[in-house]
Parts: sequence; structure tokens; C-alpha cells
Amino acid sequence: MHTYINKLEHDGFAVVPGLLDERSVNRLIAWMARADTGYGKRNVLTDFKGVRAVARNRQIRSLVESVLGCDAFAVRGLFFDKTPAANWTVDWHQDRTIAVRERLNVPGFTLWTMKAGVPHVQPPVTILEQMLTLRLHIDDSDESSGPLRVIPGSHRAGFIREDKIDDWVRQHAPTACLVPRGGAVLMRPLLLHASSKATHPTHRRVLHLEFAALSLPNGLEWAFKV
Repeated sequence: MHTYINKLEHDGFAVVPGLLDERSVNRLIAWMARADTGYGKRNVLTDFKGVRAVARNRQIRSLVESVLGCDAFAVRGLFFDKTPAANWTVDWHQDRTIAVRERLNVPGFTLWTMKAGVPHVQPPVTILEQMLTLRLHIDDSDESSGPLRVIPGSHRAGFIREDKIDDWVRQHAPTACLVPRGGAVLMRPLLLHASSKATHPTHRRVLHLEFAALSLPNGLEWAFKV
């Protein structure tokens, strides 16, 4: 466990194989198939009981709590799947928004948007630095599946200006996160990351869960808390 935590803090990410057993992965696949999620869906923490069960899974809780402490909770869940019919590219970026219950004018919270009926906002960098993302892989991810690529250490740079991102990518060697079925990528939201199209697309199903262990200020509340 300490190896994963040390790598997470130094590089901003860590690949954790074998987090869920085959039975748990198959159960998750069945849940998502019944929900008809297609190639992607937001708000899966509220919409699907099965996803909430995954967020509370003993192995996942143990891993998350080793980073954020025993008060950690899930605050957002997304599902996406690269297939031959939905084989997209994601440009280099940081995850800089959080989902909240309602829009309030609070200093330091900017760039408000609405996504799938839920208010999203960019919080102060200190909040994002205390959050953790866990990307659970339902399928094997290899070089041909358009895997997540990251710039190690970029999470320590705070908010990186849009016009400086290309410089970061040119000056630092990206790392591909190759994850076996049932494994996960732990990452800090501010880590620069991207993905290319799959060269041999089949399925690349990922359950993306975000965790925090802090309250928001001045009446702001997390949209989801599991």
C-alpha cells in the first residue's frame, strides 16, 4: 500500500492491479448493461445503486482511506466506454471542476457550468489538491485501446494555463497507464492527462470515481456524498 501512496504523491498517479475480483467486475458489468449507459454517463453515483456499492467496496475504501483518511467519501461518478462506434480523443487537460448541489456566489469558486443538470464549478486549487480520483477498469487496457496517458509530476504545478499545456507535453515524456481488468488508476485531479483513439477498439469501460474528505465553505455542498 505504501508503494502506491508514495508513487501517487511523487508522480500524481499509481496503477493498482487486482483491486476487484472477477465476480465483482462481472456484477458491475451486469449493472451497467441493465442501466443502458451506452458509451458514457454522468451522475452514476445517484442513478445506480450498484455504483454506490462499488464506491463503498472494502478494497476500494481501504485504498482511498490510505490517502485521504477515514472521513473520505465519493463526490462524483462517471462511466465511459470506448467502442468502435464511440472512439474518441481527449486532449491534454487537468480535471478542474467539482459537482455541487447549487450555485452560490463564494469567493474563489469560478467558471460555473451545468452538466447533466448538475452545477459544476472550479474551486480554489487547494481543494483539488486534497482530492483523489480512482478510475476502475472493467476491461484490460493496453496500447491498442487508447489508454490514459499522463505527465508524471504535473499535479504539483497547480493550475496550468491552457497556453502552457503544450509546453509541458513537449518537455516531459508522457506515460501510458496500462491497467488489467479489475485494476485501477489512482490519480490526483490536477495531473495532466489525455487519451488517443483506440487503434483496435472493442470495449474500454471505465468507472471514474472522485473522492474528498473535506467540507466546502460558505454554504456550498457537494452534489453527491457517498
